[in-house]
Amino acid sequence: MDSSGRKASGATPRLYQRAFDILAGQIRDGAIAPGSSLRESAVAQQFGISRAPARRALEELARSGLLEKSAGRGYVVREVSGRRPTAKAPTTGTPAPTAPAAASRLQALSTWEKIYGEVEHAIVAHIAFADWRLNEARLARTYGVSRTVTRDVIGRLQQRGLLHKDDSARWVAPALTRDHVGELYELRWVLEPVALQKAAPRLPRGFLRGLRKHLEEAIDNASAITGATLDDLEEDIHVALLGHCGSAALMQAITLPQSLLVAHRFLYRETAHLFGTEPFLPEHLEVVERLEAGKVAAAAKALERHLRVSLDRAIERIDVIRREVTPSELPYLERLGPS
Repeated sequence: MDSSGRKASGATPRLYQRAFDILAGQIRDGAIAPGSSLRESAVAQQFGISRAPARRALEELARSGLLEKSAGRGYVVREVSGRRPTAKAPTTGTPAPTAPAAASRLQALSTWEKIYGEVEHAIVAHIAFADWRLNEARLARTYGVSRTVTRDVIGRLQQRGLLHKDDSARWVAPALTRDHVGELYELRWVLEPVALQKAAPRLPRGFLRGLRKHLEEAIDNASAITGATLDDLEEDIHVALLGHCGSAALMQAITLPQSLLVAHRFLYRETAHLFGTEPFLPEHLEVVERLEAGKVAAAAKALERHLRVSLDRAIERIDVIRREVTPSELPYLERLGPS
């Protein structure tokens, strides 16, 4: 993966890369006019992704010279040489389109992508309680889509580590038991520090400065932090940073244990202030500061320590969910037994 946000040859494109590609194409074609305003919240909403990949896509567009930071919030589309004149730049005295207006011209998502987020959320909201079988035919009927679409959804869930086939060839979402979560965290503290050391020399200019800024802002506003912000900050380190490691095989190995990040998205929403000040914030900041100082081995050790101590906090969040939340009944999920 290079500093422009483009995927390496043969690699599966990440969410931010796909957003980058679509936005870059529309800016160059003039579908999004010079002077238009783009903000990460609007891009995230339009693409159905979290703010972290939306932010990364906008940052990469700015590095590519297609956007520039606005005086207020967000980015402004720059004039691009060689642009096909399919859209006119705003005339003098006409305000640039707002972020939602600009984002409304983005290409539509595929059918499976439109339902994927809801299905993923439903699964992670249930696996705190038990193992669940996913019924492919009922999933198709629930959303009124073809089996081809549901297979695309299931394939993505499998890729994210949320589903696997059992001995009877059934699709199963395994429960977040202490043993299962412990195994996943053990894989993470073995593999992620290796990926970090490989990523360190490949990080784009200004990347770490951006991560530190996000963390410092979160620490300063810890009392009002939201679950969505915590999720974004997790992706900053464990997805965006590690994604620069340059090893498709290593990132594929990391995919299974990082199903925990998907589960945490739900856990953070329900337990954003469980610990008062979120303890992973200074731990992430330590990793970033050591990387900025060129102490890559020390940063890898700090990441390993962070993942080791995060296990008990994850279990505590799951226990809270079990005590306080009742899973809803869904036609395509069948409970297989107690967790």
